[in-house]
Amino acid sequence: MPENTEEAKKADELKKLGSIAADMDMNRKLRSQAIDRLGEMGSHEALLVLLNLAANDKLSVDERDLALKRAREIVRKSR
Repeated sequence: MPENTEEAKKADELKKLGSIAADMDMNRKLRSQAIDRLGEMGSHEALLVLLNLAANDKLSVDERDLALKRAREIVRKSR
């Protein structure tokens, strides 16, 4: 049971961070911090969220590059 609770918390955090990072009404600094936090999580699920953000053409080029950079870091760590 504790594993499910922990997994649910991580899934919830991923959703929140992904929403913050993609929310154009949010401050750009907060969106970048959310992208950085996703990179720190380092999970496969965080990688998928980051790749989704990198493909989001509503974000600025710098934010998309940051998401891609953090995704690369996750891939490198998993080798």
